[in-house]
Amino acid sequence: MSFAYLKNARKIICIGRNYAAHIKELNNATPKQPFFFLKPTSSLITPIDQEHVRKQMPTNFSYHGLNEDGTNPSPILVPKGVIIHHEVELALVMDKYVSNVSPGEFGPEDVYHAIRGFSLALDLTARNVQDEAKKKGLPWSIGKGFDTFCPISHFIPKEQLKKDKQNLQDVFRLTCSVNGIKRQDGTSDLMLNSLHKIIQHISTMITLEPGDIVLTGTPAGVGELHPGDEVKAELYCREEKLVYMSFGCEARPGPYIYKET
Repeated sequence: MSFAYLKNARKIICIGRNYAAHIKELNNATPKQPFFFLKPTSSLITPIDQEHVRKQMPTNFSYHGLNEDGTNPSPILVPKGVIIHHEVELALVMDKYVSNVSPGEFGPEDVYHAIRGFSLALDLTARNVQDEAKKKGLPWSIGKGFDTFCPISHFIPKEQLKKDKQNLQDVFRLTCSVNGIKRQDGTSDLMLNSLHKIIQHISTMITLEPGDIVLTGTPAGVGELHPGDEVKAELYCREEKLVYMSFGCEARPGPYIYKET
């Protein structure tokens, strides 16, 4: 299982509101076109397991770069006063530059050739931080960008899905469980904006570069995480399990505590 791909990530671009049931559960409006936001690469963490022990950091640090092999084994760190929601998402790993592509120039069959492969991610959200920023018309980067707010899996080469390369849209299933209770279970065919539309649309505003990571939206069932929780997520291609990952949750060190802006 390789995490080396994370060393090449220039940016993490996340599509919002891409599953109708998730839009409904948060009482959000359905966007008229895809919209996206960015997460910093300093939010990346990878699972702790027998092969990858927890990264040792300077006192009170919550991020100190990736290891040489691309890993950053760490628990999810919950900032004081923050309500965290988990959002499980399929991630695309770009292989080529894609820039200023018109809708008719990029179809379902082009996705396979534009990407290097896939992974599974949790787009963690500081919901109360985000909600306050939205109400006041303020940027909500902090609500998505805390350290450890992008747990992510090992890399899945696209060649493993070569037989589905003409249309990858319909083959994925994502699940997320907390403390043994399943909360999210959705399939990629339910996306409002398809994989090829996501790539094409982003390219009209921000050029996608090799190594960039694109998160494609979350199905319904998001919920809170607290220190002491264990989060498990899985990615399937049809009936084949491609990813299983697990993260514990702990209180974040340091002086930050959520206060109204």
